[in-house]
Amino acid sequence: MRGDKLDRREIMGLAALGAAALGGAPAHAAPKAGKAKAAPMAPGGAMHGPGVPEVTKVVRTKAGPVQGLVIGGVNHFKGIRYGKAPIGKLRFMPPQPAEPWTAIYDATDFGAPAMQLASGTTVDTTNDFGMQMHRVFTTPSDIKIQNEDCLFLNVWTPAPDGKKRPVMVWIHGGGFAYGSGSQPIYQGDGLAKFGDVVVVSVNHRLNVFGYLNLAEAMGPDYASSGTVGMQDLVLALQWVRDNAAAFGGDPGNVMIMGQSGGGQKVSILCAMPSAKGLFHKAAIQSGPNLALARPGPTAAAARRFLDALGVKPGDRAALEAIPAPVLIATAAKLGSGPGGGGAGGAPIVDGIAIPRDPFTPDAPAVSADVPILIGWAKDEWTIFTAGEPWFGKMTEADLEARVKPMGENGQKLLAAIRKAYPSYSPTYLWVQMISVRVMQGSETLAERKAAQGRAPAYVYTISWETPASGGIFKTPHTMEIPFMLYNFDRVRAFVGPGPEPKHMADQIAGAWVAFARTGKPDHAGIPHWPAFNATSRPVMDFNLKSKVVDDPLPGVRQALASMTAPPPRR
Repeated sequence: MRGDKLDRREIMGLAALGAAALGGAPAHAAPKAGKAKAAPMAPGGAMHGPGVPEVTKVVRTKAGPVQGLVIGGVNHFKGIRYGKAPIGKLRFMPPQPAEPWTAIYDATDFGAPAMQLASGTTVDTTNDFGMQMHRVFTTPSDIKIQNEDCLFLNVWTPAPDGKKRPVMVWIHGGGFAYGSGSQPIYQGDGLAKFGDVVVVSVNHRLNVFGYLNLAEAMGPDYASSGTVGMQDLVLALQWVRDNAAAFGGDPGNVMIMGQSGGGQKVSILCAMPSAKGLFHKAAIQSGPNLALARPGPTAAAARRFLDALGVKPGDRAALEAIPAPVLIATAAKLGSGPGGGGAGGAPIVDGIAIPRDPFTPDAPAVSADVPILIGWAKDEWTIFTAGEPWFGKMTEADLEARVKPMGENGQKLLAAIRKAYPSYSPTYLWVQMISVRVMQGSETLAERKAAQGRAPAYVYTISWETPASGGIFKTPHTMEIPFMLYNFDRVRAFVGPGPEPKHMADQIAGAWVAFARTGKPDHAGIPHWPAFNATSRPVMDFNLKSKVVDDPLPGVRQALASMTAPPPRR
C-alpha cells in the first residue's frame, strides 16, 4: 500500500463534500491491489477556483469506469490497471488483462512502479546540482514504493470528449532494469495541453521479473519468460486500442516513443508480431536497438540465478514462494542489469514473442509501414560520467592513454572527433568517443528503415547545451525529453532559466506532435525536414536556430565504420 499525500486526500474529500452539498451522490473507488485509496469522489467535480483540482467526469473503459482529476485544464487519469497482478502463479508468465470492475476506479494517483534493480540515479549526488538532478530523474518519494504488482498506466487528455486526437504513448528509460512512467521528467500533461493530444505512460515488469529466461530450467510453461516485460507493453498497447476513444483519442493513430531504454523497447516493439497494428508511428530517442541476446547464454545466467536462490530446476512452487525483495537483491548481487550481462538483463530473441532481431540484418517486415523518428544528443555520455574523478581533469596524456588500446582505428576516430569539435578539452573528446556510438546505431537503424522503402525515417540530433551547473553537461543523454514532453518548467534544474527552453520545446514538441498527427515532423517553427536517405543523409539539428545538415559527422561515421565489428551473437 502506498500513502497518498495528505493535500490530495483533502482535495478529494472537499470535492466529494462539495458535490454532496449540491446533491451529487458520492461514488466509491474500486479496489485495486498496490494502490492506496483517495476519499470518495463525485462525478463531475464540485470544487472550482485557481489551483484547485476538480474531479473528472467518469470515463467508461472496457474493464470498468474510472475517474481522475482535472488539473491546469488537463484531465489526469493515473494508475489505471491494465493487467492482473503478475505475482504467485503469474510470476514470469505472459501478462493477462485486468479483471473487470463495476465501482468507480480511483485514478487520482500513480500506480506502483516495478521492482527496481537500481535507483535510476545517473548523476553525482554529492553536490547540490546532483541532488536536484536526482529529483528530476527519480520517482518522487510518495510513489517510490516498488511492487511486483506494477501493471498500471497513466493517461493525460485535454478532454474525454470523443474527439479523435493522436495518442502518444511514452515508454520510460532506465535500460531494462529500472524506471517508471511516473518519474518527474516524464509527466505528460504539458504535451497533452500543448499539442491537443492524448498522452499515455506505462509501467511494466523490469530486470529479472521481466526478462529472466527460465525456459530451460523451469520447463515449457516458461518458454517466453525472457520477454514478458515486452509482452506487458503489448498488453498496454492493446488497452490503448480498446480504450483510447473513451479518453478523446484515436486508436487508429497511435505513436509509441521512448528514450534510452525506452527507445530500445520501441525498437523491439517494431519487430514483435503481437504489436502489429497497435501503433502507427514510432520515435526512438538515444536508444537504437539493432540486435538482442540469444537463449543459450541467458539460460545459463538464469541457472546461476536459481543456484544463488537455492531453487532446483523445475521447482516452480519454490520459485513462486520467494519474496520479490529477495529476487531483486539476488539479481543485484549477481550483477544483473542493462545490457544483458546477467540474469534478466534484457529481452531475448525467444522465437515466440520476439522471433527476430529488431533491426538486424534489416528492418522488420512486421512494422514496414510505420514511419520512424530517430536521433541522439550531441554529448550523450556527460550525464553518466560527470561524477567520475577524471571528469574535467583529463590531460592530453590521459586521453591518449585511454585511446591507445583501441589501436589505429581508435586514433582515426579520435582525429575525426577532434576535427568535428576543435574546442573540446580532452575530457569532452573522450566523452565523444563513447557518445558517438549512439549516433552510429541511430543512423544504421535509419539506413535499414530507408532501404526497406515502405515508410520513411526522420533523423535528428540536438546540440542545444543546457546552462545548468555552469554548462558542464553540454547536451547530455535525455536532453530532448523536457522539450518533447513540454514539461521544461517542471525540470528547470535541468534546462536552466529564461526563455530558451520554451523556444526549444516549441520546436521539438511541435515536431513530435506533427509526426504523431501526420507521419511527418514538419511544422512552421522549423525548416523543412526531409526523410533520411543513405546518400545525402539529412539530419535535423535542433538548436536555438535549428537547421538540416547533410551527413553531419562524415569523418566520425567513416572512422566508426572502419572499427572492428562485434562478433555475431550465438
